Amino acid sequence: MVRVYLTRFIYKILSLNPDGNKFVKKLLLISFFAVVISGCLNYNQHIYLYPDGSGKMSVEYWMPLPDSTGAPFLARLGLFDADSIRNEFSSPHSTIENIKIFSDSTDSTIHAAIDLSFVHIDSLNETMAFSDADFSLKDGAEGQKIFSQFIPPIATGFGIDGSKYFVKYIYTVSGEIITHNAHKEKKQTLTWNYSLSEIGSGKTISFTFRPFKLKETPYWIFFLSGAVLLIVIFFLFRKKKD
Repeated sequence: MVRVYLTRFIYKILSLNPDGNKFVKKLLLISFFAVVISGCLNYNQHIYLYPDGSGKMSVEYWMPLPDSTGAPFLARLGLFDADSIRNEFSSPHSTIENIKIFSDSTDSTIHAAIDLSFVHIDSLNETMAFSDADFSLKDGAEGQKIFSQFIPPIATGFGIDGSKYFVKYIYTVSGEIITHNAHKEKKQTLTWNYSLSEIGSGKTISFTFRPFKLKETPYWIFFLSGAVLLIVIFFLFRKKKD
C-alpha cells in the first residue's frame, strides 16, 4: 500500500509543472523524497476477518511533521488529505466508516487513520491503495481457509535508512488458526512486523484457519449466555414470590 502511494505521488509531483521544465521537476522530486521518504512514513494495518470472508480494517500511517518548507509539498500530495484518502481506499464492495487526520504533539508526528468494512477481503484488491497487495482467501483442506497478502517491495536509495521505516500487519480471525508465518500469535490474533530493509523484494504473509461454525462458537459466549439466563430466571422467581 505504501509503495503504491509513493509511486503515485511521484507521478503527481512530475505533473505539477505543466510547462515540462525538467529542472523544476527534479527539484520537486528531490523535495518530495527529502520531506516524505526521509521522514520515515510508518504504517499499521489491522484486519478483523469473519468466517464468510467479510470484515473490518483499520489503517494508520504517520510521519514526522514537516517544517514550513516541506508542508506545502506534503499538502499538495494529498497524503494527509481526507478526500484523497477516500479516493484511494474506496471500492464498490467496501465502505469507509471513518477518516481521521491528526497531529501528535508528544512526538511531533502527523497521522492518518482510516476505518472501513468490506464484503469480502478479496474485494480490497479493487481499491487503488491495495491494487498490488493481492489479497487472497481460498478453500484449503476440508473446513479450512487459506489466506495470503503480498507486501510489495519498496525502493530504497535517496539516503533512505530502511531500518527506521516500519510496517505492521495484524489479523484477528474468527476461527482456529492452523498454520501461519506470523512473527507473533496470541489466541486468534496474528502479527507481522517488518522494517523497510527486511521487505526486500517483497513478503507474503499467510495463514490457514478453520472458521468458527455455530457449534464451534467460543465457550465464553455460552457461559455468558447462561449467566444472563440465570439472572433473568432469578428475578422472575423473586418477582413471583413478592
